Formats: sequence, C-alpha cells, structure tokens
Amino acid sequence: SLVPEDLFPLAAQPNTAFVAPQVLVNVDHTMDVVMEETFGPVAPIMKVSGDEEAVQLMNDSKYGLTASVWTKDQEAFEALVDKIDAGTVFQNRCDYLDPGLAWTGVKHSGRGVSLSKYGFDQVTRAKSVHIKIVA
Repeated sequence: SLVPEDLFPLAAQPNTAFVAPQVLVNVDHTMDVVMEETFGPVAPIMKVSGDEEAVQLMNDSKYGLTASVWTKDQEAFEALVDKIDAGTVFQNRCDYLDPGLAWTGVKHSGRGVSLSKYGFDQVTRAKSVHIKIVA
C-alpha cells in the first residue's frame, strides 16, 4: 500500500464507516475507478505520454465535477485549464473548497452550483417591492 495503514487506525476497527485513503497505481482507462465519479478517499494515478493524451483521457468521461493537474510549471497548467472539461480544476491539490469560489460540475456532474455568490444565487430569489407613499 502506498498509504501506510497505521496512519489510519480507525479504518482497521470492525463495524466502522471510516475508510483509509488509497492511492491506486497501474490503473487504466477501462476501470470504473477511473471512469466513474468516486466519492471517497481514492486517487487513481495513470501514466500518460504527455499533456495532449492526459487532456483527451480526462475529457473522455460522462462526468466533469473536478480535475487535478500536478505540475510545477504554472504556464503549462494555465495552458491546460481551458482544455479540461470540468467544472473545477485544481493545481497540485484535489481537496480544497474555497467558499469564495464556485463549486460546480459539467456533463452528468453539472447540477447547479454551490459555494460563492453563484451558489447563494441558486438557493435564493430576488424580490422587488415597489412602494408609492400616499400623503
């Protein structure tokens, strides 16, 4: 295991709902863990030949909630962002929500927006009130 199990003793206890994080290697584009949305502490890592193949594989999904690009090259990251078909794109992380930024998805993950002004707009409705003061 790439993640030491002793760091997560709760996961070893019987009858717990806690799951220790897992990093999966030697995965491919036919596996459910790569093609489906996985809402758990699981990170599949797949080697690609370069940026073009990475973007093509990332976009070859019916989902598009988040994407994560790991690079030290800021310009390379910025060149990829608009090519990636996901509502939220992270650089060098995949675990952070900022209340000031919209949390949204596209394709089968695109069911509205949460967080930020845009999320607030999803759950509120404007109301106009016109008053004429009569003396």
